[in-house]
Amino acid sequence: QPSGVLHIGNYFGAVKPALTVQKQIKDSYLFIADFHSLTVNPPPHELRSRVQSLAIDFLACGLDPTQTVFFRQSDVPEVCELAWILNCVTSVSLLERATSYKDKIAKGFQPNNGLFSYPVLMAADILLYRSTLVPVGKDQSQHLEMTRDLARKFNLTYGEVFPEPEALINQEVAVVPGIDGQKMSKSYGNTIEVFADEKSLRKKIAGIVTDSKGVTEPKDPDNCNVFALYKLVAEPEQIEELAKLYRNGGCGYGEAKKKLAEAILTFFGPIRKRREEVAADPAYVQEVLKNGAERANTLASETIALVRKAVGLI
Repeated sequence: QPSGVLHIGNYFGAVKPALTVQKQIKDSYLFIADFHSLTVNPPPHELRSRVQSLAIDFLACGLDPTQTVFFRQSDVPEVCELAWILNCVTSVSLLERATSYKDKIAKGFQPNNGLFSYPVLMAADILLYRSTLVPVGKDQSQHLEMTRDLARKFNLTYGEVFPEPEALINQEVAVVPGIDGQKMSKSYGNTIEVFADEKSLRKKIAGIVTDSKGVTEPKDPDNCNVFALYKLVAEPEQIEELAKLYRNGGCGYGEAKKKLAEAILTFFGPIRKRREEVAADPAYVQEVLKNGAERANTLASETIALVRKAVGLI
């Protein structure tokens, strides 16, 4: 979803799994969910800018448009038609059980129907391409279960059209902690941006919440936000070394944060450089999205024809 600047949680929770799938499966599908972003009514100029920026981010991170069908969600209008048809087999009680909706309401978000029926559009996103495998974080597994429920309900009502997709979950990095220990999310203002300038990045890392143990006190690496992030970007021997320092004492959190900053800059260094190159060629980015939409529309048109026939519209 084009909700702002790419952060480390996005990279390990969405970008990296997508790149892994790209290597394993020919013709995987990946889209920029601009329809979904409308649930928070972003200013139009911001939405346009964020779509372009997110496309650049994925291409910089290694997405290969010859291997992955990469496109804007709104460039395939059939998804809205399918979402409406799926809405007609979706119970209100199913949507009321969505934990992501309840969490947002609890945190003071103003509800709208787009937010409430978000899982139906997500189901349409998946089922329109008759997907069989879907990379998701652990916190999104309920939405995929809802998709499976809707596929099953549609098939029972109108005949077999949709497969029931399975989840691909990377258990190690499905949820990345933010600087406050909650899940890293723009909504919580606790992110570390992948492409932030070095000074801003170091400042963010310095603000990571820790306990009050002193330099000489032993620390538990398995219950530390700094170490949890370090494990994602450091080399195995570096991880082992820091864990030993934690357990033996003699390493303060300030020193650990410096090590984390260096590891992040090293890990993302090539990607940061590649992003500058891709951003300098906006026409290339638009061409990639246009070509992806053409490929996606081919399959979407086939699916929507099957759906229309099944429900009696043709």
